[in-house]
Amino acid sequence: MTRILLIEDDAGTADEILLELAAAGHGASHATTLADAAAQVRGGGFDCLILDRQLPDGEGLALLGALRAEGVRLPALVLSALGSLDDRVRGLRAGGDDYLAKPFALVELIARVEALLRRPNETRDTRLIVGPLDLDLLGGTASRAGRPLDLLPRELKLLDYMVRRPGRIVTRSMLLQDVWGYSFEPNSNVVDVHMGRLRRKVDGAGETPLLRAVRGQGYVFDLGG
Repeated sequence: MTRILLIEDDAGTADEILLELAAAGHGASHATTLADAAAQVRGGGFDCLILDRQLPDGEGLALLGALRAEGVRLPALVLSALGSLDDRVRGLRAGGDDYLAKPFALVELIARVEALLRRPNETRDTRLIVGPLDLDLLGGTASRAGRPLDLLPRELKLLDYMVRRPGRIVTRSMLLQDVWGYSFEPNSNVVDVHMGRLRRKVDGAGETPLLRAVRGQGYVFDLGG
């Protein structure tokens, strides 16, 4: 059984979510403060976080940012009455994997949690050395054969996602869901634009290409060139 930590101080909302999680077959624990939540997360054993932003002892995103800085990469669904575009973007940039504005339908919350749980159970290493690439995920830096790569946070996340799947074709839909957190495909070329920029930074002049486009399918990280 999966274990989910719900961090929510409103008793009525928490009771409804906990009942719905149980009905869907998920085990859940409950915290009402940042301090309690931090202690439970650091105790381990959870598969996902559901995190309210406005808590009695502070901003939920502050806790999420601290956990991410410590290398805790549990998928996190952020809940908030703050539902503007700027608020959603802030929640995702703080380390949230998805963002759901209040009020919401419980069936949608469960669907979003289960989508997060379906994501690959990747290793939680914060330092990856794969071929000539050296990624320091905690420090937010990367290099290729000693050459620093000036990557934006999204580009580093993209590269991290790709190098964990060597030789495997990664589709645009996979990237939109797992890197951007979209449950739908926007009518844009956002993936191609970011991947094109990332490839130019990773694969310098005279270097063996590590990131390749596969026509009509997606992209692949290939150490074999």
